[in-house]
Amino acid sequence: MIFDQISGVLNEKLVADYAIKQSSMLKEHFHAESFKLIIGGDCSILIGTALALKQHGNYALFFLDGHTDYVDTKISQTKAVAGMDLAIVTGWGVDGLTNIYGLKPYFEESNVYCVGNTELDEDYIAPILDSDIRYIDLIQLRNSGIQRIAEEFLEHVDKENVDGFFIHVDVDVLADCHMPAVDSRAESGLTYDELRHLLKVLLSHEKSVGMELTIFDPDFDEKGTIAKEFIHQIKDFFE
Repeated sequence: MIFDQISGVLNEKLVADYAIKQSSMLKEHFHAESFKLIIGGDCSILIGTALALKQHGNYALFFLDGHTDYVDTKISQTKAVAGMDLAIVTGWGVDGLTNIYGLKPYFEESNVYCVGNTELDEDYIAPILDSDIRYIDLIQLRNSGIQRIAEEFLEHVDKENVDGFFIHVDVDVLADCHMPAVDSRAESGLTYDELRHLLKVLLSHEKSVGMELTIFDPDFDEKGTIAKEFIHQIKDFFE
């Protein structure tokens, strides 16, 4: 690992280089009509995806994660890009990651929904509450209803006439009883039924261009049983 003393970010240059290579590969594919499924990797892969989409047009983002990932180095304990990715793709953070090719921001904050956060510390959520991002934590998601939140996002997509939208899914948005193979475990989270319901609504929309799955750690799933169950639970969307 390389810690940049000036930016205060771990592996800044390496992540930026990877994002450029990833975006170069992806941007041509986003011209095709087929749906794109990207499998990570940690959440920093969102930067390469966002950069590719920005070169293709104006896109919205449905960010489904057990954390907001909308912090800077002053708040981040790890200083890792994977915990700051939403901030970076909306233009907040070190210029070497937020403004590649001078395209900052890759997503407009007003076109982003951040959904499912379970880390409710006041200092942690303060930045996103002060942003233009539509923020819905797990409690609010359940109180408002999964169907309603998904439909609200799709209504925004239609109203703003964006070119499409992308779905980011960090599997730590699932409850620990379903998904313990992650780097930041939390007892609360979505059930598989709730995840399927949410994705079913979103993926049915014609402007859904792709989805990424991040943070699954095989080191915590030596027998592969957790991965097999996850695939079983969501495979119907991709058959």
